[in-house]
Amino acid sequence: MFLAMVDGLIVGTALPTIVGELGGLDQLSWVVTAYLLTTAVATPIWGKAGDLYGRKGTFMAAIGLFLAGSMLSGLAQDMGQLIAFRALQGLGAGGLMVGALSVIGVLVPPRQSGRMQSMIGAMMPVAFVGGPLLGGFLTDHLSWRWAFYVNVPIGLVSLVIVGGWIRLGRTERSTARIDYPGVVLLSCAVLALTLLASWGGVRYGWGSPQILGLAAVSVVALAWFVRVERRAVEPVIPPRLFRSRNFTLAQLLSFLIGAVMLGVTSYLPQYMQSVQGLSPTAGGLLLLPLMFGMLGVQLGTGALISRNGRYRIYPILGGGVLTVGVLVLLLLGRETATALASGLTVVAGMGIGFVMQSTMLITMNSAEPRDMGAASGTVTLLRTVGGSLGVALLGAVFTGRLHSGLADRLGEGAAGRLTGRAGQLTPQVLDGLAAPVRDAYRAAVTSGLHGVLAGAAALAVLGFAAAWFVREAPLRSTVDPDGPAAPTGPADPHSPENGPGPAKPRP
Repeated sequence: MFLAMVDGLIVGTALPTIVGELGGLDQLSWVVTAYLLTTAVATPIWGKAGDLYGRKGTFMAAIGLFLAGSMLSGLAQDMGQLIAFRALQGLGAGGLMVGALSVIGVLVPPRQSGRMQSMIGAMMPVAFVGGPLLGGFLTDHLSWRWAFYVNVPIGLVSLVIVGGWIRLGRTERSTARIDYPGVVLLSCAVLALTLLASWGGVRYGWGSPQILGLAAVSVVALAWFVRVERRAVEPVIPPRLFRSRNFTLAQLLSFLIGAVMLGVTSYLPQYMQSVQGLSPTAGGLLLLPLMFGMLGVQLGTGALISRNGRYRIYPILGGGVLTVGVLVLLLLGRETATALASGLTVVAGMGIGFVMQSTMLITMNSAEPRDMGAASGTVTLLRTVGGSLGVALLGAVFTGRLHSGLADRLGEGAAGRLTGRAGQLTPQVLDGLAAPVRDAYRAAVTSGLHGVLAGAAALAVLGFAAAWFVREAPLRSTVDPDGPAAPTGPADPHSPENGPGPAKPRP
């Protein structure tokens, strides 16, 4: 989990220099999207593989694949190679968080998950503080390539720890098969949706044959996927999970929070470095309020939930705080004081923390022990798909506003040179440009960021509205590997979580 957390923070800080050196500011979103897309596709595979063939072995295999992708990403010579190797890295990354969460789901009952989250939180400050600072330091003093190479020693330590100290029972294994047709259909649907979000209104018009074709592919693939999953012996995402109202709402919230979180954090470094004129190290340091806001809320809510078993208020509170936090960031401009720009991010971080903590707990409490891997894979999948679509969609908004802002001030030709494949525009190079060009670029980046924030605010409002439909259900206090665990208190016979009576076996 530390490996998964620290990688995104390191790479995010280095991204402005990476795309500036390799060229192609208009492709910045794909450096993130390619990684998230393959992570989304791989996540349910790793989750189900852990349920079927052993969680420990699949977890270690995911770490190994992630390290291979990290090394190749550091060796990339152009944007095409970097995007391809980031996709490979994402295939391994899909198993990092879901592997850790499925192991925790088996070993720890949901009633104690808040306390476990607090224990995990002991390493979060190191990742949250060290990630941005390390990414900036490596970019400033060595090379952006070390933002990927640094994963190798961390990954090797992870492999040693998991291999030597994690012990799971033999009852976790199964001889069933993975639902490969479901995997293929899910991959097609996610890819089509991501391309649609990225290209719609930017590369192609919304009514163009390309966009309409992608929309048709996504709809058909999703419909076919649902049909296949209902008939599969071992579905990638068991449809029975969605019989729980709370589980379904948790997945919707996870999707929306992923879109907002990744969309905002992918473009704030661009503002900090290009508009505020900060080095990668300083830019990473000034994003720490957002990280600490998220971390502090996660640890606090984890302790409170473990103490009283109540959780419904937190996704509601998170949706409201996140909406306010994103709107507050619209105050960022070319003349905003650096300290103020940094401090404004803390509110959004707090909102993210409220929703992330509660959605994971609701997911685990709504699933039976036999489905822990699939449940943790599903919530991680929806968050990753949301992040992929969010970065693609909000990235298209950013690129469109950036290009139009430059075209208005400098002309179409100059705008194309600054944002296109040939643009070698690192934050350091920007300082050496003529003042009119530099000012126009900074104004355009600010405009692009405001577009991203407006879209993120709309998504946060949707999450706030959905959170009101979550219902309080008793948290389990025991783990029974052979069946559902007992709740911690008396069940409400009228609750949709419990149904009208004993469930009838399906033929």
